[in-house]
Amino acid sequence: MGPPIADAARGNWVDRHAPAPLRPYLRLARLDRPIGSWLLLLPCWWSTALAAVAADSPYPDPKLLVLFAVGAVAMRGAGCTWNDILDRKIDRQVARTRGRPVASGDVSVTAALAFLIFQALVGLAVLLSLPHFAIVTGLASLGVVAVYPLMKRITSVPQLILGIAFSWGALMGWASVFETIADPALLLFAGCVLWVFAYDTIYAHQDKEDDAIVGVRSTALLFGRSTPLAVALCYALVVILFATAFLSVPTGLFATLGLAGFALHLHWQVRRLDIDDPTRCLEVFKSNRDAGLILFAGLALDSIIPNSLVPLLP
Repeated sequence: MGPPIADAARGNWVDRHAPAPLRPYLRLARLDRPIGSWLLLLPCWWSTALAAVAADSPYPDPKLLVLFAVGAVAMRGAGCTWNDILDRKIDRQVARTRGRPVASGDVSVTAALAFLIFQALVGLAVLLSLPHFAIVTGLASLGVVAVYPLMKRITSVPQLILGIAFSWGALMGWASVFETIADPALLLFAGCVLWVFAYDTIYAHQDKEDDAIVGVRSTALLFGRSTPLAVALCYALVVILFATAFLSVPTGLFATLGLAGFALHLHWQVRRLDIDDPTRCLEVFKSNRDAGLILFAGLALDSIIPNSLVPLLP
């Protein structure tokens, strides 16, 4: 068994309850660290809820919400598996990642490839459950997903490629409801790209010393001491783009309140951030799940509670 994963919570369910032979594979899929699945899922849920408001639906489609949840777990796991196969030599040189199953030898490359195929098939089953236009839209993301792990070798902004890959769900919810892509979805997608770009820059500060030694590039190294300013500017643009998307639908009171709560949370993140404290960076990065859930709650309530009833609420 390799060394423990630095950013996995001690005593997580994988360590406590999973059968020993399965644990390396569950860690390979990052099921001991669900934050990545949440961050991949939230743009899907936002898009689905925004489409529900635009379609005047009584609530976001529960079937789509469940399908996207399953798909997010499967595809996040597949992406992490692919990343770990390609990065196994680099991971052995970085303190935070040397305990990953492929890098440590707990899972062979052959076994990891087989596990990758299994997870991809689960993701494909979810994709094929969606309308035809959404299937085509989802397939269009595969190229970005495949090349992302290589980007840190050739560009100082790999977080931008991750942003495109992790934000694709902002198109998928809308595509599943309307079988087209319209301006609100594109604006939501653009905002999501910047959101991911910013929070993954925060995450990358955990590895900046090792990355500099190994020769891996990141926006943490690119921005350096200017990271808080860069993150603040990105977050401001995220809120502007989301607000423009909401106005183009248009949404109502609850979506506005959700966006306000989301914006306040992003402000708190910038104030809380300390790029010299890896533990603080991880804490701020993970808090984006809570920010995203606040925004989703506002959008969902906007479809559940018609605007015509808002003045009647006590």
